[in-house]
Amino acid sequence: MTEPKTTTLYEAIGGDPIVRALTQRFYALMDSLPEAARCRAIHPPDLTGSEEKFYEYLTGWLGGPPIYVQKRGHPMLRRRHFIAGIGPAERDEWLLCFTRALEETVLDPDLRGIILEPITRLADHMQNKE
Repeated sequence: MTEPKTTTLYEAIGGDPIVRALTQRFYALMDSLPEAARCRAIHPPDLTGSEEKFYEYLTGWLGGPPIYVQKRGHPMLRRRHFIAGIGPAERDEWLLCFTRALEETVLDPDLRGIILEPITRLADHMQNKE
């Protein structure tokens, strides 16, 4: 008897090409949407490094290869982001960009819902000011 194969979210959404497209679109939106200006302002002028780190993190978080952990160790996201003032506005703008990028890159609405719920909790957790 063979064990049923477990599919990760990473595999279900299409793997590396979709995660790469999602992170690229996310940062393109953050860099261009006027309604994301406060979120953009807490990032470095060049988003290349941020985009790569988010791609690595998201790959592992979705069940793909643990690239981020292999390169950088435990994410410690809240601690790594504590230098940036993340209030409700920045959190909401980050979620706006992520939600739009997710809608544009992940076609299945059920998968988007599965991803968005814990991402929203993560964004809430990252808030460090009122």
